[in-house]
Amino acid sequence: MSHGQPKQPSGQPEQPEQPGPTEPSIRPGRPVRPERSNGQWYPPEWPDRIRALAAGELTPVTPRRAATVMLLRDGAAGPDVHMLRRRTSMAFAGGAYAYPGGGVDPRDEHPVRWAGPARETWAARLGLDDPAQAQAVVCAAVRETYEEAGVLLAGEAPDTVVGDTTGEEWERDREALVARELSFADFLDRRGLVLRSDLLGAWARWITPEFEQRRYDTWFFVAALPAGQRTRNASTEADRTVWIRPSDAAAGYDRGELTMMPPTISTLRALEPYGTAAEALAAADAQDLTPVLARARLEGEELVLSWPGHEEFTKIIPAGGER
Repeated sequence: MSHGQPKQPSGQPEQPEQPGPTEPSIRPGRPVRPERSNGQWYPPEWPDRIRALAAGELTPVTPRRAATVMLLRDGAAGPDVHMLRRRTSMAFAGGAYAYPGGGVDPRDEHPVRWAGPARETWAARLGLDDPAQAQAVVCAAVRETYEEAGVLLAGEAPDTVVGDTTGEEWERDREALVARELSFADFLDRRGLVLRSDLLGAWARWITPEFEQRRYDTWFFVAALPAGQRTRNASTEADRTVWIRPSDAAAGYDRGELTMMPPTISTLRALEPYGTAAEALAAADAQDLTPVLARARLEGEELVLSWPGHEEFTKIIPAGGER
């Protein structure tokens, strides 16, 4: 979910799934800043870093590749999406809602049991020259979903998916993956499983702004919850999970009740038109994967922060603070 510090097994009891979108318990439980009209979050240090970049005092770091998955299941009023809330104690985006995901492990490029479109097909779709790098991004999406939500997009054959992934042996393997004691390729080998890349659809691509000190080039995927599996909060970085309709999550953001970063709310809004998880997955190939990269410019003493093609996130930050 966060692409920052490596995750470690917590050894804590699993957090239960939270109630649906009409329950007040999905709210972050923190007062909304009165000057903020929605739940958009950005780091308070950004203005200083933007000015430093404009002055040539800041060298952008190279973004690390990452993947995140919008996991869907069909509900009575359309598909629900699985979201995690980052622990409110975290320095970066504390209390913000996000999807399972994280950085690419270099070992994700190792030969892996594979089903679905060829790696070359994925490379073309993801905008990558190297099929091995494309495999790594897809592998990271599947691995991180298993690490953080307990959901595994793999099967014993190219047309099957594993069912129940609970139990002590499964948990030991999951914790070994989290601790990087086990590569995903070795995990699949020992269980005789193939990665089902056909269960994923590439949806969007966002790159962390040049003025951020922790940068990621992140591909967003969509997938349907496999039959027989269920999500759980397996992430040490999340303090709650929820299944929620994209429209309800977006409404919570608009009211300032749910905190999200621009890529999250943007992809939520893009999911709203679809009536089933299958419809959303079928629509993935038509989504634009042109990378979205925030821009910042100085206009006098004001900073103008914008995301091309996503005008709703534009912020004007005067010398004295946000408005």
